[in-house]
Amino acid sequence: MKSSIRLNLSSCAAGMAAAFVAVAVLAALPARAGEVTLHDRSWTAAFDTDSGALTRLDSKTTHWQIEGNPQLGVSFRLNAPLNQRDNFMYGQDQKAAEVEKISPNQVRLQWKNLASQYDGVMPITLTAMVSLTNDTLRFDTTVQNDSPVMISTIDYPYFGDFNPPSKGAPMWTEHMWYANLADGQIPGTPVMSRQSLFCLVQSTNVGLYVEMHDPTQPYLLNFTFNRHGSAGSAGNPSRLEFYTTHWAYVHPHTTRDLAPVVLRAYEGDWHAGVDRYKEWRVTWFKQPHLPEWIKDVNSWQQLQIDSPEQDYRVAYTNLIQYGQECADNGVSAIQLVGWNHWGQDGGDPAQDIEPGLGTWQQLHDAIAQIQAKGVKIILFAKLNWADLTMPWYTNELYKYQCTDQNGHRYEQGGYSYYTPTQLAGINNHRRAVMDFNDPRYQKVALHEFEKILALGSEGWLWDEVCHHASVEYSWAPDHGYTPPGFIYGGDMPLSAPLRAAADKVNPDFVFAGEGPEDWLQQYFACSYFRIGNDSKPVCRYIDSKLPLMVAVTGFDDRDMLNLILMDRYIISYEPYNFKGFLTDYPLTLDYGKKIDALRRRYKDYLWDAEFRDTLGADVTANGKVRHTVFVTSSGKRCVVVVNQELTNAITATVKLPHPGKLVVATPEDPDAVPTDGTLQIPARSAAVVMEQ
Repeated sequence: MKSSIRLNLSSCAAGMAAAFVAVAVLAALPARAGEVTLHDRSWTAAFDTDSGALTRLDSKTTHWQIEGNPQLGVSFRLNAPLNQRDNFMYGQDQKAAEVEKISPNQVRLQWKNLASQYDGVMPITLTAMVSLTNDTLRFDTTVQNDSPVMISTIDYPYFGDFNPPSKGAPMWTEHMWYANLADGQIPGTPVMSRQSLFCLVQSTNVGLYVEMHDPTQPYLLNFTFNRHGSAGSAGNPSRLEFYTTHWAYVHPHTTRDLAPVVLRAYEGDWHAGVDRYKEWRVTWFKQPHLPEWIKDVNSWQQLQIDSPEQDYRVAYTNLIQYGQECADNGVSAIQLVGWNHWGQDGGDPAQDIEPGLGTWQQLHDAIAQIQAKGVKIILFAKLNWADLTMPWYTNELYKYQCTDQNGHRYEQGGYSYYTPTQLAGINNHRRAVMDFNDPRYQKVALHEFEKILALGSEGWLWDEVCHHASVEYSWAPDHGYTPPGFIYGGDMPLSAPLRAAADKVNPDFVFAGEGPEDWLQQYFACSYFRIGNDSKPVCRYIDSKLPLMVAVTGFDDRDMLNLILMDRYIISYEPYNFKGFLTDYPLTLDYGKKIDALRRRYKDYLWDAEFRDTLGADVTANGKVRHTVFVTSSGKRCVVVVNQELTNAITATVKLPHPGKLVVATPEDPDAVPTDGTLQIPARSAAVVMEQ
């Protein structure tokens, strides 16, 4: 009956009536024989008293019967390799030692002495506390491993028959990655917590928010969908399974609490799902200190002066002319790439000067002279890797590298620059992956970072801060912890002493990084990345004020600059793929300056306001458009409309609920004039509608 109710929501009146009936039916459902049930106005969750399997899960707010077939219910899965690698313990093969409702909103589940696939019964106890509070379903799990083997993974909670909101409804995943919202197929590649602490299971106008409820990233957790069974099989029917895989590596004779897993249902698109993350984020995210200059409207230039092929493009003493050009054009900072020995992507992690470009004093003085003109120098650096071609690696750094279970090092392949041999991949600077959890390497990284501080720059940008090549765990036996160590778990512990060292020299020293994960922006507040036309500005939606910067490379790159205006990004000018002068692309520079001038003039609307993405305004047009909405501190709304047609002007209409007096301005015509919301926008141009 519930399914038929959800499928008949075509008309408004029928839909409302069916919705009320569905809620009433779900709320009234009694616990079935052999079930323990949690329910409130948002959820019904039922567990089998014999196996502890999750047999029913209904979201009342979205009328979504997520888990509905008790016969396909699953409790958990563990893997504890002993005589072979796939020695699984399936919840279906266990009898629960306890399934008890210990309070109106909490169920305690426990399984003991687990039967394994190949190695008999093992002394392992799994205990789960499932809590239902308001609209949140939370799973807290403890693993007590009294066996002599390590438990590698625990799959829990586990949904044995994950259904769409209605028959045939589409579902896909969405998660954060590289400052954007990435989507994926179901089933498909698992979403990894090292990219995003949450996974959205999105359908049409409804979704399920699933969260790793621990921002410290103690280990890797995967959000995994898997198609199981076969069509037409009565005993093993085709169904979709969903589970969270905890790569917890529970050592023998130890007990470990797993990261809690939280589920919340929502109505709407990804914005509503990300709102759940924002609500949690404010409870733990520590806003970083930012200097005043980067809080204001600003733009940067990225400049590479050397590569690992020693092209020595710009001597240290010749940097002054680049600084002067930035000062003349209102550009606030230069991200200086390849300043260090062996150039960009060579010699890592060393942060010494390059003798082929000049002396230490010459670089120090050039930085001081440029910054005296009001242009900040931000030194590009990498600490993730150790260049395998350097004697330092052979003599010392190999001790701190990540290794696999067989003791072999992990490698990152390096990059190819300019010369035929590098472009053919023959003499690339391949690199070992450093273990950030090793306290000895943390000291090495701090020492190299202090060399950057000594040069007197106003900041640094850690390139590739968001990844460690293909490495998840290191098995090196002598790195100060019992292996394996989760490499991404070392990001925050390494960042803290670097920030402390900078604060002693200059509290306004800027930490920037290439696409840092959201939780890492507590240290690396300025994020640099690249976007495409279809990007979803999830980081900007999460935090309206964090400095987010996007590359502009084209010689007439109005299209990218319009996206930057629309999403409140900082401009990173990169003529000739960051190897030229600003004036090498006058069309791009001129339009970028107009955009920043507009943002300074209407700062309350375009810079200091809350970013709402597309929420709060409807825009229609006779061509391809995108728009975003800002809300000022006084509640006034602003809508940025971009014409994405390459050659055609368009007519666009902006509709706001209960609008006040509206005016419109553009980068080319910044004087605001009255408008009724209907706009004529030339090709590849933008208009800003502001409520007075």
